[in-house]
Order: sequence, then C-alpha cells, then structure tokens
Amino acid sequence: MFLVESKAVAILCMLASLLFLGTWPAILTLLERRGRLPQHTYLDYSITNFLAAVLIAVTFGQIGGSTPSMPNFFTQLTQDTWPCVLMAMGGGLFLSFGNVSIQYAWAFVGLSVAQVVTSSIAVVIGTTLNYFLDDKINKASLLFPGVACFLTAVLLGSAVHSANAADNVAKLRSFHDNLKETEKVPEISTDQAAPSAKDIMENVDVENVCAEEAKKAGTADFIIAVENQRAIKVVGESKLVGMSITLFAGICFALFSPAFNLATNDQWHLMKQGVPHLVIYTAFFYFSLAFVVMAVILNVTFLYYPLLNLPKSSIKEYLRDGNGRIWAVAAGLLCGFGNGLQFIGGQAAGYAAADAVQALPLVSTFWGILFFGEYRRSSKKTYLLLVCMLLMFSVAVALLLASAGTRKVAGEGAKISSMQHQRRQPMENYTHGTFDF
Repeated sequence: MFLVESKAVAILCMLASLLFLGTWPAILTLLERRGRLPQHTYLDYSITNFLAAVLIAVTFGQIGGSTPSMPNFFTQLTQDTWPCVLMAMGGGLFLSFGNVSIQYAWAFVGLSVAQVVTSSIAVVIGTTLNYFLDDKINKASLLFPGVACFLTAVLLGSAVHSANAADNVAKLRSFHDNLKETEKVPEISTDQAAPSAKDIMENVDVENVCAEEAKKAGTADFIIAVENQRAIKVVGESKLVGMSITLFAGICFALFSPAFNLATNDQWHLMKQGVPHLVIYTAFFYFSLAFVVMAVILNVTFLYYPLLNLPKSSIKEYLRDGNGRIWAVAAGLLCGFGNGLQFIGGQAAGYAAADAVQALPLVSTFWGILFFGEYRRSSKKTYLLLVCMLLMFSVAVALLLASAGTRKVAGEGAKISSMQHQRRQPMENYTHGTFDF
C-alpha cells in the first residue's frame, strides 16, 4: 500500500489538503446563496465524500502486496479490528455533526469568521490531544506557540464579525432612510432609536432595490438582494445563536482527528494481541462510512430546520432538485480527498502538525472576498481587524508545519524491514507492533 515516510512529502500532502478543505465550504456557501436548500446540497456532498474515501481505499490501500503486519484494504476488512473500527467511526460521527452545524454557521456569521472560529477551536483542543497521543513527536517549542496564534485568531475573528455586522446595519439603515425621503417605504414601528437590520429586511420592498447597485458587492442593495435569494434568512438574527452553533461545530471538529489517531495507532491498546493495527485507508473507509450514514439520517429525518425557517422537503423533492448538484458533488470530492491527504500526512509527520490544515480559513476567506463580496465597502476598522486575523493565521500555520516530526515506529519498521531482507527471514518473525503505521 502507499505509505508516506518523508517529512517533505507529508507537508506537501498537508498543503494540498489545505487547498481542498478550504475550497469546499465556499462551494456549499455559493449554492445556499443561490437558494438551493442546504439539506439537498449536504446529501449530495456527503455521498460523494464517501465515494472519494472508497476510491482512495481501493487504490492507495491496495498498492503493493499484503503482509501480516501491514495488510491491504480488502484483507483487513475481514480481520477482527472492531475496537479501532468503532473509534474510526466515532471520528466520522464527530465530523458529520460538525459539518451539519457549520453550514448554518456560515449563514449566521459569514464564511470567513465561521471557518476561523471553528478551525481555531479545533487546533487548540485537537492539536493538544494529538500531541500527547503521538508521544510528543512534534516540536513543542513551535507547536504550542502556533496553537496560541490560532487562539488569538479566534478573538480577532469574533471582532471582525462584530465590526462587519455593524457596517452592514449602517448600510441598511442608510438605505431605509433614503427610501423614506422619497416616500417609497412606510415608517417602521419600533421602540429603538433606529430600525434594526431585521426590521428593514422584513419591511423592505425588493422592487425598491436598484438592479445596478445590487451587482456591486458591499452595497445595501447587494446585501438585500443576496438575503432575498438565499435559502437561509439570518440578517438581524441573534448573534448568540450564530456563535453557539459555531462553537459547537468547532468542538466537533476538534475531536474527529484525535479519534482517527486512536483508531490507526491504538494508543489505548484496544485491539487483541497479534491483530495488526488499522491501516490509514481502512480506518478512513470506516470513518467516512459513519460520516455518510449519519448525514443521511440527519437530513432524511429532519428535512426542514425550524430554527432556520427552512421549508420542509422530501426525498422525492431532493431527487428532482438537480440545480447545482454538480457543484455539491465537486465539494464532496474535494472534502473526501482533503481529509484523506490530511490523515496520510498526519500518520507520517504527526497528527498535531497535520492540524495545520485547519488554516483553511485562509483559503475560504480568499473565496469569500472573491466570489461573495465579503468585507467590500466595509470600515477601516473592519479591514484592519481582518488583516490582523489573517496575519495571525499565517504565522500559526508556519509554526505548526515547522513542528512536524517523524513517527518513530515508522523508522523502526523500515530498519527491521532492511534487517529482515539481509537475513532473509520471514516477515512473520516480527511482531505487528513494530509496524505501527
């Protein structure tokens, strides 16, 4: 099977994973803004995410011969590995709950801020757990300052969200005041000194929106046009609700990587003696299987979400909804291959270092600004906070990648393999624990 032992190759896998994992959220956000129900999008995405895992398993997991210590994918499916299989599936469940939550967090707090907060929580908790699970193979002097930078990015991300929300409210109030002067809208009854964003969105006549202004990202007309078209209506909704959903998603993301680490390396010694550890590709298969099963259960059971005022749907309507399906399929493939590359790199250089892929907000923010007009025509305060946030993220990524180590057992396995070749001894003479990949 295909195994990475070089630190340089492991880092390349992490960087590719960063690109893939930073792009799929932008695609799902694009579809939601175009009005496609997120339930339909998520079903497409989760199914193709599983297909990507199967493709990785039957290709990379089958390369080369199978040995008792390192069985290939099909061979290991028949072995008694259930304790670690359940651990891998637990990781898939955490990721499924996290992804279901974050698609709504994007609508409440924006793509950029949601990704920053959830990724930072994942790094602060997940990286610490992985560091100790991996027997401290990563350089603590670089790893934990990087974690501190991610934590700082959480605070900056929250400040960016607050500043940008205030900018949008000011734009909408200005829009409302201008229409009042021309007597195109009735007076809004409110006890506040000025109408809230929610008041304006509930009373504004979409016909009053200027078509030309609606094309300019960052204008009040643009905000109203997007809100009118999108599937999830959240302008003016409680910030507490949005941030609560975001924090929950972040905790789920923090736990899926340590669970996968435990599944492949069995630090808790759950497996029977003599049974080889789960190889990456078998663990990833079960991880993705649990992910897709839970995603289908959640979306089939709850085909509407009262909290978000989404219309009720059905399986028949989902099958008929082909609008944007190709993009949802692409997002699932990107996420599947991104997670696979993250785990491949983590098994070689340490899962704590692999958490550098949580810098995906760098990529998501780029797509958010380029395609969704986020932060266009915002205040100088918002721009300053945004730059500081991205700078802090960049420093954190550099530190985490620099902390990458080499899994000791992998090196020991290579040495024994060389000795075995020289002495022409059978592989069975060596215990499976030596080949802890």
